[in-house]
Amino acid sequence: MTIHHQPGKERIDAVRGFNRFYTRQIGLLDEGLLESAFSLTEARVLYELAHRDGLTATDLARDLGLDPGYLSRLLKKFEERGLVERAATEADARRSSIALTPAGRTAFAPLNQGSHDQVAALLDRLSAPEQDRLVKAMQTVQRLLGECTEPKIPYMLRPLQVGDIGWIIHRQGLLYAQEYGWDETYEALVAEILGAFVKSFDPKWERSWIAERDGDVVGSVFVVRNSDAVAKLRLLYVEPSARGLGIGKRLVEECIGFARAKGYKTLTLWTNDVLTSARRIYEASGFKLADEERHHAFGKDLVGQNWNLEL
Repeated sequence: MTIHHQPGKERIDAVRGFNRFYTRQIGLLDEGLLESAFSLTEARVLYELAHRDGLTATDLARDLGLDPGYLSRLLKKFEERGLVERAATEADARRSSIALTPAGRTAFAPLNQGSHDQVAALLDRLSAPEQDRLVKAMQTVQRLLGECTEPKIPYMLRPLQVGDIGWIIHRQGLLYAQEYGWDETYEALVAEILGAFVKSFDPKWERSWIAERDGDVVGSVFVVRNSDAVAKLRLLYVEPSARGLGIGKRLVEECIGFARAKGYKTLTLWTNDVLTSARRIYEASGFKLADEERHHAFGKDLVGQNWNLEL
């Protein structure tokens, strides 16, 4: 059951303040949008007609949230100016589809270009990382308010890039502190492992996978060479926000496939028994517990475990 929380006055005021700020930024209070003869609503109707075929007045009213009577008057004005034309739809001769005429497309073109140039100028004031932050924040707003559907592909895997190492060290150190109470010595261990991985990386025998979702790193794993016959799976993790998508299982599968393709005989890993979610993935993938030993590390009394998968 979803529990709805009544928003407080501060949050309401913050959203209203953002609305006032953004309308000023893009000139929505101007008498004509982008110094044109069209209002914001008129420009939005022209945009829909320029980018979608076979629209009816019912479609436009529904998708834009417009009063049907108001939209009817607006379309009639467009017809009188020769900007749109109607034609009976194939499915129902009683319904008319609406399309821009050549004159309508000519009228819309400077609006479209003006909007493009306006946003380009807005973004040009920001650095590339700031532009990325702004776009991601806008996508978050759309997603939270229900205007963006979840992507068909919920995540992607890619190779290691500059900046990933520091991020993974930071996130693993923070997450394991939050979830298991581990101290900074675990973060130091991650830094040591990844530093060595980068310094001695052998692309013939070693590989990394970074899981990315909506432009953010949400998981990673590494395979390192231990010997000609043995490879190690290291530092598997998935962000809490991305759990349940099968990312952990997929990352382990990639490691197994890579190790087999390279001719390793065994894929081994070391973990601790408190990492139950990861252990379930390892077991489901065919790993067998080789041995375990109690130890004190990262500020906690733990049970370290070695798992092996015979390839």
